[in-house]
Amino acid sequence: MVTTKRIRPVGMFDEVRIVTFDVPVDGEGPVLDDVRTVPAKISKSKFVAGIQCLKRLYWEVHEPELAAAPDASAVARLQQGHEVGRLARQLFPGGVEIQSTRERLGDAIRATRELVANREVPAIFEATFEHGGVLVRVDILQRRDRNRWRLLEVKSTADLKDYHLFDVGIQRHVVSHCGLKLSSSSLMHLSREYIFRGGAYDLGQLFRIRNLNRQLPKLQRKLTTQLRSECHILSQPQPPDVAPGRHCRKPVLCEFFACCNPERPLDHVTRLPRINARTVEELKALGVESIRDIPEDFPLNDMQRRACASVKTGQLWRSTDLNKQLQTLKYPLCFMDFETVNPALPRFAGMKPFDYVVFQWSVHWQDTPDAPIEHFEFLADDHADPRLPFLESLCEVIQGAATIVVYYQKFESGRLAELAEWFPQYEKRIARAQARLWDLLPIIRDNVYHPAFQGSFSLKRVLPALVPEMSYESMEVSDGAEAGVAWEKMLTCEDAERKDLRSSLLAYCGQDTFAMVRLLNVLRLRANVQGGAEAP
Repeated sequence: MVTTKRIRPVGMFDEVRIVTFDVPVDGEGPVLDDVRTVPAKISKSKFVAGIQCLKRLYWEVHEPELAAAPDASAVARLQQGHEVGRLARQLFPGGVEIQSTRERLGDAIRATRELVANREVPAIFEATFEHGGVLVRVDILQRRDRNRWRLLEVKSTADLKDYHLFDVGIQRHVVSHCGLKLSSSSLMHLSREYIFRGGAYDLGQLFRIRNLNRQLPKLQRKLTTQLRSECHILSQPQPPDVAPGRHCRKPVLCEFFACCNPERPLDHVTRLPRINARTVEELKALGVESIRDIPEDFPLNDMQRRACASVKTGQLWRSTDLNKQLQTLKYPLCFMDFETVNPALPRFAGMKPFDYVVFQWSVHWQDTPDAPIEHFEFLADDHADPRLPFLESLCEVIQGAATIVVYYQKFESGRLAELAEWFPQYEKRIARAQARLWDLLPIIRDNVYHPAFQGSFSLKRVLPALVPEMSYESMEVSDGAEAGVAWEKMLTCEDAERKDLRSSLLAYCGQDTFAMVRLLNVLRLRANVQGGAEAP
């Protein structure tokens, strides 16, 4: 039996009607006779997974246990998507949500038919349709004039992505074949033009709706061919033979990445910096898998060639220009690092969707080359807007520094520029700080290579290679994404866990800046030796 209940407003969300289903009494048959109860082969999400990689689709359907569990960052993004979806529904008052489990999709299909037939229902959320073994659940199906409907797919993104076309296209294909006349099929996403003014969101400005009626017909032939391929692949006893490549990470990191990309030896050709798939294939055609076996006349760029030389000799490579680069440093020095989150929904007045919220900084300070190192830090620890306290405390600490050392200047400079827009009274002080930024990343990238870099110049890879006693491996928070998740959690958890998270965040950000202190010391020692190769 289908029942409808009203959910009272919770927080900022409006009342919404939800369709649920009574569970049949044990021993009774299906609720509906005219609805196929055989599970569909392909859902909307699985179809889109097949667009990325047919092997991913096969494993999702037949061997889902092989998938890696989502990390905390992935879970946070999923929750963020649900929040965006709930807000989108508020633009369609009176809409009815269909809730069902995978085991009761037949009921959801029947409920959809009943709601479609009920002209008093202006919109349906999670309308469920099945055709030809493909099942889709439409985020928003809005009733229009002349017995037509508007299909809307809601995404917590700031723009239209190529794979979104297939997402909307397969829904349009199934819904149309189920007999509904669609006036439009659209993507509803967040607008980067929207500026939050505080209070309730202006939903009409927060979201942008893109009508895809012109793009989707051009996609129909490719979509039909893809659907046939997916159905064929799923009928096979073994997954398809698909070589790993860029599609393992784009448009999303595949949950079966480890199945197709086992850990490579440290001297594997894929460990060269910025090596592309075509170059790897060319080396493979030559029978070359180890960097040590790459012919001297094989075309590599300068960075790859010196990395190749470092791996072959097992020694650190450094340029003769390193000392000259380091001589540009002026004291007092400070080493600076920021931690941020960039939520889909703007948190504070003046912000746009996906703007960065700066919540933590760390600074290590040194007056002269022989002076002791001092440490300063800031971490926002409540729900208040952290931007101005962040900026005020930072400016107080870094004033007087002749050089501000960072790792990947574009990030810190970008955040400072955003703060200058929000707080123009600090514009001149921020501009002076930006002028003193000194990026350690290109210094290392252009002047040093160690075999343990394994093709990467990230701080997490460079630090243990050049400063073996320091590493991020045993830290509770070990990267920026984890820091963002930990901070969000710290604001809402119990006191004991809150204290631990705060300690972990301070340790992580502090390690980033102290890592730069130690790396600079190592580089200075190396710069005093003539350039070339040397023992690590």
